[in-house]
Amino acid sequence: MTYGFLDIAVTPSVHAAQVAMGTDHLWEGDIDRAFDRFTEREAAFIAARDSFYMATVSETGWPYVQDRGGAPGFVKLIDDRTLAFPDFRGNRQYLSIGNLAADDRVCLIMVDYAHRARLKIYAHVELVSLDADPALTELVIDPRYRAKVERIMKLRLEAFDRNCPQHITPRFTGAEMAEFMQPLQERVAELETENARLQAQLIAAGGAERF
Repeated sequence: MTYGFLDIAVTPSVHAAQVAMGTDHLWEGDIDRAFDRFTEREAAFIAARDSFYMATVSETGWPYVQDRGGAPGFVKLIDDRTLAFPDFRGNRQYLSIGNLAADDRVCLIMVDYAHRARLKIYAHVELVSLDADPALTELVIDPRYRAKVERIMKLRLEAFDRNCPQHITPRFTGAEMAEFMQPLQERVAELETENARLQAQLIAAGGAERF
């Protein structure tokens, strides 16, 4: 069996849990889903994201999950196996940076709440200083986004997978809500204009001052 993401994720204890729950047969047989190259579908999904969750593991074995955010499209697809994004200055605890110094593996979860879609990514991370690769830095950094960039995180894909939409609660950004509301606002403006015109006609006819 080749399944890419599950080849990594399914350890003996995970497989034992699948057997206990009677679901191991779902992931056995002639399955060929390596998912070790991004396609145009994933490229479009990644380009639209303005945040994601990134998990690292410490030397004590404790996981650490961090929310990473920026302007939509701040994660760049370099090629079909490489991503890069700016590491913005945060609270300066450097938990992820420290964890990555000991273990360069990460798991990313990107969520499109509006469309109830989710992408999971296993990757290895390389921390790149801003002056080490000027071309990469220029590609990744958006000067319009006002944040201090400390380094570039360059990710080499191992495998990805997509989740089903179950239990993803739809949520919408301010920009998405503005887009949804625009037709309604335009219709309200049309009705207000029509109402004002009818009032003017009524007043002109002597029927009433206002209604």
